[in-house]
Amino acid sequence: MKIVVLDGYTENPGDLSWDGLKKLGEVTIYDRTPADKIVERIGDAEAVYTNKTPITKETLDACPSVKFIGVLATGYNVVDVAAAKEKGIPVCNVPTYGTAAVGQYAIALLLEICHHVGDHSNAVKKGDWENCIDWCFWNYPLIELDGKTMGIIGLGKIGYRCAQAAMALGMKVVAFDEYPNKALESDSLKYVSLDELLAQSDVISLHCPLFDSNKGIICKKNIDKMKNGVIIINTSRGPLINEDDLDEALNSGKVFAAAVDVLSVEPPKAGNKLIANPRCLVTPHMAWAPKESRARLMDVAVENLASFIKGTTINAVNMK
Repeated sequence: MKIVVLDGYTENPGDLSWDGLKKLGEVTIYDRTPADKIVERIGDAEAVYTNKTPITKETLDACPSVKFIGVLATGYNVVDVAAAKEKGIPVCNVPTYGTAAVGQYAIALLLEICHHVGDHSNAVKKGDWENCIDWCFWNYPLIELDGKTMGIIGLGKIGYRCAQAAMALGMKVVAFDEYPNKALESDSLKYVSLDELLAQSDVISLHCPLFDSNKGIICKKNIDKMKNGVIIINTSRGPLINEDDLDEALNSGKVFAAAVDVLSVEPPKAGNKLIANPRCLVTPHMAWAPKESRARLMDVAVENLASFIKGTTINAVNMK
């Protein structure tokens, strides 16, 4: 079987092995593939892997040998799944590999807002502590989370992992989810309506997939329903936030601070307001990327193709 990986660098910049995939066939791996090279590089391959390189209906029409598409991620919007289904091609993603990593990262962003560890370390290295007339100092307000309320929009596996960490810090958790799992409720975790969550939360963390129904869920109308001084965290999808509205709320102080690992356009274009806003931390879509997490992704991606070869398709998003 001929196998092509169109953009393997992000998944494996050199610290993992492609050997599991190579056992399944003749593999060609490209770090990145520009749009005008996609059809050429797929060629007569039967299995194609992509992370963010788009696979359109036109590409599939031009590459009739393709029998399997593997996505090196959970999100699969880069593939025309309907066109693939029409051609009988399964599109297989990698669900839940990043649960621990992304849940951990959301809390890391929150703790950085609470303590500004990096900024204070840099201040010490510049000599600010040596030159301080007092025995200690801090340059930002410090925040204790114990007793505060974390609102989680989307209590799936990652959302629940974040909730567990928040509860371990002494926080109460309220959650909004279209499909609540009441078995998760406890004295410290309750499901509420979206409006209740917005009104009660000191911190709001987004952990939901992006749909038309929740695009821009963090917008002026909903921000107005929040507590003054709320903190907003987003490690899910950039378009969940109306960036202009959040920027305005940060500037007014309605939102005390925000931290986002995702933006509406990635990589961002020059002039993005959240990047320029000093009250917003922005990181480059890296929550998913610890080596342990990427190793799990690799294992499942290989298993997806191995199962297909054996005649049993798993993790297919378009064959239900």
